[in-house]
Amino acid sequence: MKNISKSDSYAAAGVDITAGYRAVELMKKHVARTLTSACSDIGGFGGLYVPDLSGYREPVLVSGTDGVGTKLKLAFVLDKHDTIGIDCVAMCVNDIVCCGAKPLIFLDYIACGKLYPEKIAAIVSGVAEGCLQAGAALIGGETAEHPGMMPEDEYDIAGFAVGIVEKSKIPDKNEMRAGDVIIALPSSGVHSNGFSLVRKVFDIGRADITKPVAELGGKSLGEVLLTPTRIYVKPLLALFDRVKVRGVSHITGGGFYENIPRSLPEGLTAKIDKKSIVTPPIFDVIAKTGGIDERDMFNTFNMGVGMSVVVPADEADLALEILRECGESPYIIGEIIKSDETIVIC
Repeated sequence: MKNISKSDSYAAAGVDITAGYRAVELMKKHVARTLTSACSDIGGFGGLYVPDLSGYREPVLVSGTDGVGTKLKLAFVLDKHDTIGIDCVAMCVNDIVCCGAKPLIFLDYIACGKLYPEKIAAIVSGVAEGCLQAGAALIGGETAEHPGMMPEDEYDIAGFAVGIVEKSKIPDKNEMRAGDVIIALPSSGVHSNGFSLVRKVFDIGRADITKPVAELGGKSLGEVLLTPTRIYVKPLLALFDRVKVRGVSHITGGGFYENIPRSLPEGLTAKIDKKSIVTPPIFDVIAKTGGIDERDMFNTFNMGVGMSVVVPADEADLALEILRECGESPYIIGEIIKSDETIVIC
């Protein structure tokens, strides 16, 4: 049925509802790539999903929500909007997979100063790509036009994910032992945190970030910084299936010092060998340009480690093999030791 909803008065106030309908039509092809027979069609008042609970004895739902933060400023400056949705999905699903949860569904929320259908469709194309990487269905969302609340060319995006895990597979940090091994999964770069500091260091918004930079292999600063956050769902789920995972940390805001201790019990800490960490050049450029000391770098950025995983020492080789089979390049960065310190980086 043809949509006849239209309001000239609302359009005069800055909200073009017909642009919203156009955006929905443009994004449908992207959303459709993520849907399965368990999903409803887009456009209703709620997204419907029928979970397959066969094989679960004690299924537990795990949810997470997050946004992209001020990394969006890079997308605005470069006028590139088709990858930022991957970041949004990653920030949510990478959190819930730390519990061993398989993502089932994802919803997004986009608020914009002015609704440009093609731009919204580009954003959602990234969300759909992220959902495909995570194995989640994009079952709904919301796009809101907020004239006067933000500049016309700007927007904000947030997401919400729900996953499922067998209760017995949820990591129990109280089972962690001194001598357990800490494995790193490499990041793709800065990911989606620390960008308020990044923007200050490089004066983003005023400086030219499109020029090739020798230290970055000839890539531009903008290209490297806008690289999407990696999604670790599939390799980590494969690991949970075959290894006793005792802890997983998603290294986001707060870097090593805030995130790794969250998966540790009292009396034990993570001893990290910083010389073992494979750090992408962008972090050296940030530190040198901004005059940022090493402690602050490790307390702000992932430094090349997107996820850290704790496994028993006698399963470390198997864990590395499984992760490599999934296309990862894992390596050992430390061990669990007895200590009352929150984390030791040496």
